[in-house]
Amino acid sequence: MQYGGKTVYGASVGILMLETQFPRIYGDIGNAQTWPFPVQYRVVRGATPDKVVRNDPTKLIAQFIEAGQDLVRMGCDGITTNCGFLSLIQDEIKQALNVPVATSSLMQVPMVQALLPKGKRVGVLTISKTSLTQAHLAAAGAPLDTPIIGTDNGRCFTRDILGDAASIDFAECRLDLLDAAREMTETHPDVGAIVLECTNMVPYAKDIRKLTGLPVFSIFSFVTWFQASLQPIGFPLELDDPRY
Repeated sequence: MQYGGKTVYGASVGILMLETQFPRIYGDIGNAQTWPFPVQYRVVRGATPDKVVRNDPTKLIAQFIEAGQDLVRMGCDGITTNCGFLSLIQDEIKQALNVPVATSSLMQVPMVQALLPKGKRVGVLTISKTSLTQAHLAAAGAPLDTPIIGTDNGRCFTRDILGDAASIDFAECRLDLLDAAREMTETHPDVGAIVLECTNMVPYAKDIRKLTGLPVFSIFSFVTWFQASLQPIGFPLELDDPRY
């Protein structure tokens, strides 16, 4: 017996996107080819990177809910977003949408912390250290003393992403992320794993891992884990199989 109720099938994860124009390379959450499974997108009109990161995203809750409800109606069983700073609206969004919601990569911090040995803790790389507050950490369930390093003073990553530039030098962005990762390990030698707050940092995760030797968690690792619960891999059930 097959039951309906959705418009689109096979794309369980819905991604709420900020309204932007900057290019999105392979690995970025906004590049559909990044994902090894189908996803659905909705743009939250008026939600620019500057408004969400440097201002108050709670003023945009209604717009996020409206776009999220549309994704749920289309058939999404879980919702995420493309900005770690949206941890501030996690509770409101999940209540309104009535499906699992993972607004922020920062929500991985407590889970990753549980994996680390005594004396080690999670460090966060962010697009804006000046804007990432204890309120963002608390909303994600992260310790308030979590070490944070930003790309604020880098060559172009923070400037061009938050400024929504029409073109970006991604080679220079890579150097910004490596500088931040290096600062993290030099400043906080007790860091045993890194969480990338910004969803645009995913393309550099492998380089950060190679440089630091530390596990690197990102929105890609988070949403891949999330999707695995929404569409579990099926294993044929043959009762006469000797493995059972």
